[in-house]
Amino acid sequence: MAKQDKLSERQESIMSYIAQSLQKNSRPPTIREIVEATDITSTSVVSYNLGKLEEKGYLARTKDVSRGIQLTEKAQEAFATFRTAIASMIRIPLMGDIVASEPVQLGHDDFASYDEEDAVEVSTSLLPDKNVDSLFALRVRGNSMIDAMVSDRDIVIMKQAKEARNGDMVAVWLPQSGEMTLKYFFSEGDRVRLQPANPTMEPIYVHAANVEIQGKVMMVVRQTA
Repeated sequence: MAKQDKLSERQESIMSYIAQSLQKNSRPPTIREIVEATDITSTSVVSYNLGKLEEKGYLARTKDVSRGIQLTEKAQEAFATFRTAIASMIRIPLMGDIVASEPVQLGHDDFASYDEEDAVEVSTSLLPDKNVDSLFALRVRGNSMIDAMVSDRDIVIMKQAKEARNGDMVAVWLPQSGEMTLKYFFSEGDRVRLQPANPTMEPIYVHAANVEIQGKVMMVVRQTA
């Protein structure tokens, strides 16, 4: 969508209500009905925004007709795109927190337990692996992976895995010390190097027998707030 076509929140609300009215009642709403449905303060404000929607090509209006509002083909295409995007959204269970710092001791059950109501919505079009049944999400704590564009409070979408290739970013459980961490994985003979992406932090070296890979990072959902 071109910058000049970008809709304000109020304009999106008006256009959405017009579409609902057309679908439910087979007729467009009046300006007064739009005021009541969208909690806009006055008919003049609605009229102003209808004019903007008409300028942007989303509406066609018939002057001096109370229900003379129609959605254009451009508006219908925009709604079709939106419906497709919503249909492609999936809910991925948020399993808890993962440490991206020095490993922190916690029980393995803390990692495995989660509130079933707590989930992350992601579009399947953004996922490199379409096998969504093997996916889970973790909230990052710490900044050891900051140079990999993974910051504190970001959410990583993980694919369940027991093995990894060198350079994969993985969630690792260290059973001997009861620690969990998020790091780059490198196999070096009988030991594993868990490499942070932060120049202020040192790698962690662990005997290979003391490393249990839980999953590999598929994508990062960045938290801007």
